[in-house]
Amino acid sequence: MQSLSYWPPLPLHSGVIHTVFTAYVQRWGCLYPWQPQTSHVFHGAEGVPLYGEGYRVGQARGTIIATYGITGDLKNQWYLHTLAHWAIARGFDVLLFDWRAHGRSAELSPVLTSDGLYEGQDFVAIAQQCQALGYTPPYWLVGYSLGGQLALWGAWYAQQQGKTEIGGAAVICPNLDSNRSLAYLGQTFWGRQFEGAISRQLQHLARHLHRLYPQIFDLNTVAKIDTIAGFDAALVIDRLGFSSVAEYYAASSPLPLLPQLTIPLWILYAADDPLFDPCLVPELLTIAEGNPALTLLLTEQGGHVGFTSDRKCQRLWGDPDYCWGIHRLLDWLEQRAG
Repeated sequence: MQSLSYWPPLPLHSGVIHTVFTAYVQRWGCLYPWQPQTSHVFHGAEGVPLYGEGYRVGQARGTIIATYGITGDLKNQWYLHTLAHWAIARGFDVLLFDWRAHGRSAELSPVLTSDGLYEGQDFVAIAQQCQALGYTPPYWLVGYSLGGQLALWGAWYAQQQGKTEIGGAAVICPNLDSNRSLAYLGQTFWGRQFEGAISRQLQHLARHLHRLYPQIFDLNTVAKIDTIAGFDAALVIDRLGFSSVAEYYAASSPLPLLPQLTIPLWILYAADDPLFDPCLVPELLTIAEGNPALTLLLTEQGGHVGFTSDRKCQRLWGDPDYCWGIHRLLDWLEQRAG
């Protein structure tokens, strides 16, 4: 584990406030709108079409292939756009994509999410197709929140398939154990508020899928979705062959993969992340101590996909803005790229 100096502005010292600020305030002030050069339709696992947008620079260090968290699309992900901006500035090609059942990918196919079981293979397939399109190797799999979970599965499949063109994975606040973290959310007032907000977004997603594919997604079923687990119980697990949501979450959670991975990994995680069970922190530390392929940055503060830095912290690191987590991720990629 690396121990680095990081501190947020004083009003964001609470992980809950930091998370709310990142999700509901900061997104309206994105300084770096995404301006892709080109768009692609990739073919993921089992031929599922996936929409992506790319930007290529001359003499690139490599290519970042990235996606976002549990809800949203390429149009509204300010954090992903900021990552792309600074990655391009540091000389990386960038490919961003809508993962299964999200954004433009949902318009191309009714295939639903699988929390990494197939999305990990999608990452690998996109990397292979990026190589054919002229994006510069090596390919780095990047994501945050649930997107970080997907990228970790991508690293697993890349290792299993011997895909040496994939350099590794770098993730911020990845979901590591769905069963424990969802149970934890239900135990606190703010946890229930966060789950309620996410559940409403998932129902909005399900209604959008119904409008696109009314013969596949029943409106009465969609209307009953009121929790994260309810979304997966109603729409996902039967299609994947699981008998319960708990079984599905146990199979798709990437924590058990981490000790087995030898492909380079970088994880940024905050001890005050209010979306994840705190008991995961010591387990993650133990795994990192036993796996030399894993670089873990664990901070006391940062919230969920926050890591906003104050001006003193920015001056210490020489960062051009407050997105401390993004700059540390890119530092690691630069070191790996040489």
